[in-house]
Amino acid sequence: MPFFQIDAFASQPFEGNPACVMMLDAFPPDATLQAIAAENNVSETAFIVPAGDGIWALRWFTPAIEVPLCGHATLASAHVLFNETGFAGDEIVFETVKSGQLRVNKLPDGRYEMDFPAPEVSRVDITEDVATALGAWPLEAWGGPFYGAVFGHPDEIHALQPDLDLLKRLGGGNGWDRGNFGCLARGGNGVDVTSRFFAPGSGIPEDPATGSWHCMVAAIMGPRLKQPLDCYQAYPGRGAHIGVELAGNRVKLRGQAVTVIEGQFSL
Repeated sequence: MPFFQIDAFASQPFEGNPACVMMLDAFPPDATLQAIAAENNVSETAFIVPAGDGIWALRWFTPAIEVPLCGHATLASAHVLFNETGFAGDEIVFETVKSGQLRVNKLPDGRYEMDFPAPEVSRVDITEDVATALGAWPLEAWGGPFYGAVFGHPDEIHALQPDLDLLKRLGGGNGWDRGNFGCLARGGNGVDVTSRFFAPGSGIPEDPATGSWHCMVAAIMGPRLKQPLDCYQAYPGRGAHIGVELAGNRVKLRGQAVTVIEGQFSL
């Protein structure tokens, strides 16, 4: 099977978030997909299957579970189709089971623009357990697809050293994915929002660049700040710039990607 590893939300290798992209004629059994993702051992492996003219079925797996939405692996998949397969269209359409239809366009400046659904979010209480697990007490918290903690200064985001085992045990039954926590603050080094994303509940201690989390960032911060937003995910040692724009009930995510590995995966 053709195999690509892509650094997504990156302008050069070793930035952003690695994702593996596997092009298939049909989806094998789920257990095989999960085993491949575990073998690849990056935060997400995207599996794409042709489903029509300019349309592909898309699924995402972490090394531990299948996830309902993954932004950086969607970006990586579009990058492969636009640049590595000879696809000459202007728009790629991905059909997904849990997130509906996702569209990706290539912009004149070389970035890709993804059109994702905006999640519903609402204020939630900050509990002592959450503050203890994060290692700091946020100013406010939001529930949605994930738990979103808002802090007062970007330096607090950089300094976070959460208890990942405790985070993994939190969140069940409260309206967000168990053990998946995003932390954000307004501002940063020339950006509008600085954030980090911890997902031990999905088998990822900390994710380097998370598109689905930035859909929630758009829902929380979009009404407060100018549009579009220049966001920075401050994963130690890598970092990723993600353009974010809240547009009604949709979110536009913009970023670059680069191919770092190309080969064949054998079963």
